[in-house]
Amino acid sequence: MSSSEARAGESAAVRLGRGAPLPDVLDTADPAAWIGLDTGVRQVASYHPELLSALRKIGGRQLGRDRDAALSEIRDQVELLDESGLALALCHRNGAVRKVALNRAAEYPALTPLIVIRGADWAPPVRDQAQRLLRDILPRRTAEETAALAPLLLRVGDRDRGAFGVGLLRETLHQAPHRRLAPLLTHPDRAVRRFAHRIAVAEQVLSPAELARTAAGDPDTVVQNLCAEAALASMGADAYEDVLDALLTARNPRTRSAGVTALRRAGRPAAARPFLTDRSALVRACARYVLRQYGTDPRPLYRSWCAHPDEAALSPGAPIGLAECGARTDAELLWPLIAHPASRVRARAVAGLRTLDVADPDRLRPLLEDPAPAVARETATALLPSADRLSAPWLRQLLAPHRPRHTRLAAFRLLDAQGGIPQLRAAVALLDDADDKLRTRAEQSVRRWLPPAGMPRGDAEAAALLERCEHLFSAHVLRRHKWQLGLTG
Repeated sequence: MSSSEARAGESAAVRLGRGAPLPDVLDTADPAAWIGLDTGVRQVASYHPELLSALRKIGGRQLGRDRDAALSEIRDQVELLDESGLALALCHRNGAVRKVALNRAAEYPALTPLIVIRGADWAPPVRDQAQRLLRDILPRRTAEETAALAPLLLRVGDRDRGAFGVGLLRETLHQAPHRRLAPLLTHPDRAVRRFAHRIAVAEQVLSPAELARTAAGDPDTVVQNLCAEAALASMGADAYEDVLDALLTARNPRTRSAGVTALRRAGRPAAARPFLTDRSALVRACARYVLRQYGTDPRPLYRSWCAHPDEAALSPGAPIGLAECGARTDAELLWPLIAHPASRVRARAVAGLRTLDVADPDRLRPLLEDPAPAVARETATALLPSADRLSAPWLRQLLAPHRPRHTRLAAFRLLDAQGGIPQLRAAVALLDDADDKLRTRAEQSVRRWLPPAGMPRGDAEAAALLERCEHLFSAHVLRRHKWQLGLTG
């Protein structure tokens, strides 16, 4: 539980202690709010018991020789509580109070989340009582009510004693999976959707086409993978079109790749060809696999596409796809593409040259000033291994404030990679820059700077630069740097 959730729980406890209605105090649909309240009540009761007037007289007598009398007194006191007071009693630090409060909790459906929490209570009598209540309550809840409780049941299930609630939820859903699962399959909580879809797959509740549509539309990768695999495993020949159409048009690369791979099983290698230039490397690799399984070498296709750089329809995936399956000799087709009118093609051509390990610094260097951020970014990445071959004064010119932001960022990446005085000089120059991102990166660069081997001791420039940024170093690091540079006695 985060500190903000803990503070919210304590605030909710205080407001309940003053008699505020439960819906006005916390978001009853948020499991974190209930868990925070459970902890918050005990925290407030420990340090500011006067703030919880409803609990001040409850459970004060110790259970000892007069155990029966103490329990009777607790029952009488709890009987007088309204919903807000009963919520506090369900979170009381005295287990006897919590157990007695459970006897009334079923009268208030809004307090069911606290019964869920008590189902994982550390006190066995409280835990057993709460679990008996849950076993009676949960199966009688509507599908929508079950869905509302599911996030809390799963979150409490992560506790040492929380397995009961998760098991009961699974048992309840298995009893009538079609009706009860529906609200959980589209629940905003991803843990609930994962839980529900695992049951749906095990019970074969969804058709292959429905599974495929879920894989294509759900934002969670776990649900995507689960449903895509289940759809492909269960589809028959009559479902190929519906399943594959949904998977192949999915936005998620892993889902698309599952659909592309399935084209081999479906005997449709030609349908894999358009995916050779997909924006995802995983999908491109799967498309090449399918074509090779049917005797088609994808490399000549890539070469044919890249050999016509003047065509406006050239896909950005063509140059990087060629590099992924080609040889260094294919660079002859990629170099012309760094001047292609489409920025995405230029960027992927640079990435392809880097993949083939033929990134010539002299030929790529002008692209650091490309108007497209993606091209400058890819160029900087390609030039990093040879950053020390680039002119530091020229790179510093690209840091000028009038330059485009992406050009300045690319130049600073390369100066940072040069290390030594060029790195420190560039970083210190940007410490007061107006651009937040550049300023932050400059500070990070200064903090990880190390004097290079062979740097002359007593270097005046190094001393001046360190003086300007010494506030960014810890004391012992600054002393070490100065000692290594001979700047102290």
